Amino acid sequence: MREAREAIAHAQALTNRSDDREQTHIAAFSALLQGDPRLAQTIVKDHVRDHPRDAMAAQLCTNVFGLIGFSGEVGREAELLAYTEALLPHYENDWWMMSMHALSLCETGQIAASQSLMEKSLALNPRNANGAHFRAHAQYEAGDIAAGRRYLGNWMETYDNRAVLHGHLSWHVALWALHDGDEEAMWRTVDNGVRPGTSESLPINVLTDTAAILYRAEIAGVQVPPERWRELSEYAAQYFPETGQSFADIHAALCHAMAGDGERLAYIAETANGFAGDLVRPVAKAWGEIARERWAAALEYLAEVMATTERLGGSRAQRDLIELAYVNVLMRLGLDQEARRTLKLRRPVLSDSTPVLGLH
Repeated sequence: MREAREAIAHAQALTNRSDDREQTHIAAFSALLQGDPRLAQTIVKDHVRDHPRDAMAAQLCTNVFGLIGFSGEVGREAELLAYTEALLPHYENDWWMMSMHALSLCETGQIAASQSLMEKSLALNPRNANGAHFRAHAQYEAGDIAAGRRYLGNWMETYDNRAVLHGHLSWHVALWALHDGDEEAMWRTVDNGVRPGTSESLPINVLTDTAAILYRAEIAGVQVPPERWRELSEYAAQYFPETGQSFADIHAALCHAMAGDGERLAYIAETANGFAGDLVRPVAKAWGEIARERWAAALEYLAEVMATTERLGGSRAQRDLIELAYVNVLMRLGLDQEARRTLKLRRPVLSDSTPVLGLH
């Protein structure tokens, strides 16, 4: 971050003061690097109205991990759709923008339209990792377990494991294997490309992906060795020692809870102050109650966040960690019918096939 701030300061010193396009482009990155994502988002949105094809600036607000995706606002999925929809006409036959808009369609439930646009993107660039990634999301939302696992597994065979998306795509492969009942393949994928030390992904992806697959495996009845949670708890403490990135914080809290580190868990529950810090606090407390098998208390804490989980960030597939934790708690309390009804109401695509111990 120090080097990045030095670079943007140098850019500001060199900028042409009479060139508004150049100034606002740099100002967006400056606001981001100075820790003001709301200002950065405002600058980007204003900038692309006049300069929609400045992709380097425009991309800051695309994707579920962008400034809109991590805004912590209710309705951010619809906002992301409106943003990419406005940009799409300026990027005619551009595989990158097609894939970005296709994800926006997917996250707002327009699965058929998403898949159609994604196919066009991949036809132009079959080795587009974003396209392959977002196609996996569309297949997940459509419930295409076998097709999704086959497609992404084949696509990954020639994907360089040093690439930044390799670890996250490996998470998708591991998740497909879990859904398909192939525990051996799931662990093999986790150990070869998801967990710390095996992935070149950004720390936020390593943490969130590993935590999610481990707990979703536990929900499915898979035995997860305690040392895996301890390893991940240490990783979370190393890379996210302070709160502020809400999506990372809920996963770090899960790791600390499952590893039995009450002090680190309490720190997150007490200090969470990110874009959805008010939701992180009850989620962290819920993880603590779940780890102690105090299901009724866990249910109370989770109930505080279920109405607005989109504020936590991430994709629908990633937020299914919270959805399935809630269903699992209901099952543990003996409320089987309510658990099934909840899943059908909130995530019908998961209601028939998702592995939750005792659900089917």
